[in-house]
Amino acid sequence: MADDSQRNFRSVYYEKVGFRGVEEKKSLEILLKDDRLDIEKLCTFSQRFPLPSMYRILVWKVLLGIIPPHHKSHASVMNYRKEQYWDVHHALRVIRFINDSTPQEDVFLRIHQLESGKLPRNLAFPLEPEDEVFLAIAKAMEEMVEDPIECYWLVSSFVNQLNSKHKDALQQLDRGVFLKKPKILEQYLNIEDNRLLMHLKACAAMSKLPYDLWFKKCFAGCLPESSLQRVWDKIISGSCKILVFVALEILLTFKMKIIALTTAEKITQFLENIPQDNTDAIVSKAVDLWRTHCGTPAHSV
Repeated sequence: MADDSQRNFRSVYYEKVGFRGVEEKKSLEILLKDDRLDIEKLCTFSQRFPLPSMYRILVWKVLLGIIPPHHKSHASVMNYRKEQYWDVHHALRVIRFINDSTPQEDVFLRIHQLESGKLPRNLAFPLEPEDEVFLAIAKAMEEMVEDPIECYWLVSSFVNQLNSKHKDALQQLDRGVFLKKPKILEQYLNIEDNRLLMHLKACAAMSKLPYDLWFKKCFAGCLPESSLQRVWDKIISGSCKILVFVALEILLTFKMKIIALTTAEKITQFLENIPQDNTDAIVSKAVDLWRTHCGTPAHSV
């Protein structure tokens, strides 16, 4: 009993002084010591806590299926991924789709297109909306991951996850926007701040908010690296609904600024370029809102 009291006291103390993740980091290290990593437990951990930066890429790679759960296979599988990357890279150089001056995110896009059978006939073909999403995510991922091959596989696998595992959930958001009634965001905004919702409706702004930036690009190009990776922790581990609550918290945080704007165009323009100095707090509050409305996943180590 005394041990539990001491542990609870330490947890409260760590949280107050900014070291909330000390014990959580230890729990994750225990999970990562298993010969065969437990995907379900890693997902649950990632849902409950921010991943420590030193382990984030490893956990993402496992959860996205880039490497298998078995530790012994990690090196050999990544070597295979490396060979596969350079084989496709070489093929794209031969057909002159890329060269030494091609931006890295464009290289990633062409490799992904060739791998998925969607490479256009020539470079003159305009980019599809899904290509723009890929490039936005790739550009953001580049800021988080130094190794280009590791970065490519994270981008490609993340995009594939969005188009498969999260496809139905994201289509529901898209369908709401198509009907000019983004019901999920509107529902929670009505609960949290009806006055702000009424202002957005009065300006005819609800159907013109930057939904593509928020829900398709998963805030890539909107939030800086330190904030964005905490949002992606939740998506990669299984919940894209966090996107709704990040959007909700952005609206709540900048309520006074939004209410001072009187046209949908001005509101959208502001939301597409929000100030970057308070985004970590926005994500923390968004996670709290997410837990309040959706509950906290059970966690066992």
